[in-house]
Amino acid sequence: MGLTTLCYIEKDECYLMLHRIMKKIDINKDKWIGVGGHFEDGESPEECLLREVKEETGLTLTSYSFRGLVTFLSDRWEPEYMCLYTADKYEGEMISCDEGTLEWVPKKLLSELNLWEGDRIFFRLLEENAPFFSLKLRYEGDTLAEACLDGTDILH
Repeated sequence: MGLTTLCYIEKDECYLMLHRIMKKIDINKDKWIGVGGHFEDGESPEECLLREVKEETGLTLTSYSFRGLVTFLSDRWEPEYMCLYTADKYEGEMISCDEGTLEWVPKKLLSELNLWEGDRIFFRLLEENAPFFSLKLRYEGDTLAEACLDGTDILH
């Protein structure tokens, strides 16, 4: 299982979204996601979060919250545990990202983007300010085949 961080930085009712259009072989090709990435040896979730956000955006987070753990399973990709964060304060100037285009997207327009289907579930949980959660998402291709919130099936 891979270990990754995923962060949605908030500003003025928008999330900073990354449109993944640069890599040829990319699990997130053409999708809109938050920023983050894979843990390096010996990193804590917070160390990975801060490093990945700095590398991808140029920003240094000064206020962030660990919101949930997402278990991502797929018949096409390596399974991952994703540490899901939101952040609302940062310092620095945004840089361009070599993995895609960074854009501030109003939260009310997220549903119009090409997202993973399961991301819509955790966006709802984030919007509802749900307590820390565990969300299991299993995909067959790009289709969400299973979704369990805190051990309970929420898809069927």
